[in-house]
Amino acid sequence: MNTFLDNDLDLLHYIVQRNLQVGDTLPSLQDLTDEKHLGLSTGKIREQLAVVKALGLVDVRSKIGTRLREFSFAPIVKLALSYALARDPHAFEEFSELRKHIEVAFWDEACQLMTDADKAAMRHCLDAAQEKLHSHPIRIPYEEHSRFHLSMFNQLQNPFVIGLLEAYWEAYAAVETNRYADYAYLHRVWEYHEQIFARICTGDYSGARIAFIEHTTLRPYAHPPPEDETKGDANSPS
Repeated sequence: MNTFLDNDLDLLHYIVQRNLQVGDTLPSLQDLTDEKHLGLSTGKIREQLAVVKALGLVDVRSKIGTRLREFSFAPIVKLALSYALARDPHAFEEFSELRKHIEVAFWDEACQLMTDADKAAMRHCLDAAQEKLHSHPIRIPYEEHSRFHLSMFNQLQNPFVIGLLEAYWEAYAAVETNRYADYAYLHRVWEYHEQIFARICTGDYSGARIAFIEHTTLRPYAHPPPEDETKGDANSPS
């Protein structure tokens, strides 16, 4: 089988060639050093195991062993995105643009696949967000924001799309908690969420998509931000 796997990651080749499935346990570290498995040094296998674990492909537990996990694209994206944001915080705006285009591209398909449970989850997010915004002191509904959007794509059977969106919302929680957002902006965002939800429920997926695109152009600032924060903020992520 031809693959794009890095030739230096023998452990990944081993998993693929042995056709190991989710939940299968890899041989012990000592067994993997044997020629009938990998035939590598213990140190080399430890290094590769650390990489595979960082990619979220295996779960390592003492007394249980190393088990293959369900594939998720999110850990891979999160790892790269964390590095990019550490190098340049403005990279979040660029990733936000990618997220917006991904949601628009898969919008109709995702809406058609939504279940009543997904819509109930969105309704719960809307109600919980309003409760937080009207509480004293005010609480910012970060968790509800991510769950609202992710619920729309819950039934989409595309691990790459889901992984990118999950990585975006995890980064969003980390980035936006350190930014000031005007109170009126928060209310406007959730008004748009109400519109999006209402139109989805009536089958007006096109109208919901238009509302989504419009709400991504809202600016969180009540006044111009400092010059060093303006790069890439023409369309603030929502």
